[in-house]
Amino acid sequence: MSSAPEVQAHAEAPGYHAGRTLPLRVEAMRQLRRRRTLLMGGVLAALPFILIIAFAVGGTPGGEGGRGGGSRINLMDVATESAANFAATCLFVSAGFLLVVPVALFCGDTVASEAGWSSLRYLLAAPVPRTRLLWSKLVVALGFSLAAMVLLPLVALAAGAAAYGWGPLKLPTGGALATSDTLPRLALVVAFVFVSQLVTAGLAFWLSTRTDAPLGAVGGAVGLTIVGNVLDAVTALGSWREFLPAHWQFAWADALQPDLEWSGMAKGAAVSVTYALILFALAFRGFSRKDIVS
Repeated sequence: MSSAPEVQAHAEAPGYHAGRTLPLRVEAMRQLRRRRTLLMGGVLAALPFILIIAFAVGGTPGGEGGRGGGSRINLMDVATESAANFAATCLFVSAGFLLVVPVALFCGDTVASEAGWSSLRYLLAAPVPRTRLLWSKLVVALGFSLAAMVLLPLVALAAGAAAYGWGPLKLPTGGALATSDTLPRLALVVAFVFVSQLVTAGLAFWLSTRTDAPLGAVGGAVGLTIVGNVLDAVTALGSWREFLPAHWQFAWADALQPDLEWSGMAKGAAVSVTYALILFALAFRGFSRKDIVS
């Protein structure tokens, strides 16, 4: 289906306004009612309670820390010190993979599912401009991805407060953040995790515009993200690893230090945003020239 008939229809239809087609609230409600959205929300909400049970059964938590911009963290040792510590630990254990899944799901399923249901051509014939359709779906997908990342620490804070009490965020290296700094620092962590996942969002969204199989787009984005993590583990690559988004995925550990350090997070955000913008541009460019037959 070429774009020329769409443009002609838009110009001739009386009272037609491209900006009013496929409103964000309509697309958001469509996505919210889907079973996979509710299932993913349930999984993320259940994770803190699963960890609380695991800590209760297994005893004092502990383990190896992660890496981010050269820093070492070991949040598991202080996971049960307070609700803030528990929320930070939930983010730590999920940022590497679990939070990748909702991003890939919401961004990879959005366009490909319409093609798989053979409803994409009917949306364009409504007529919804292709750019407007992609923009609406991308904004909603990113919104749901951010909601997923906010949901996890919010539930963790509530569950952690009930299980371990409220208090300052104690640091694995000793000391603690002031109570007034705890929530802003956790918000900064969530913001960085979201920005670092924009690469996965870009991959999933681009693949979603290239295939009619939602699982292919979602699985491809998750698979390529895993490949990036594997490459980052190859120390022989040296400084080339700094160009990999995975190299900076735990740079948010610098936000949980007495003196806030921005360099690692700034570098990681720059790498992620650069890749994401390229992938989003490829998605819009490719979709504008694609023949829609489903």
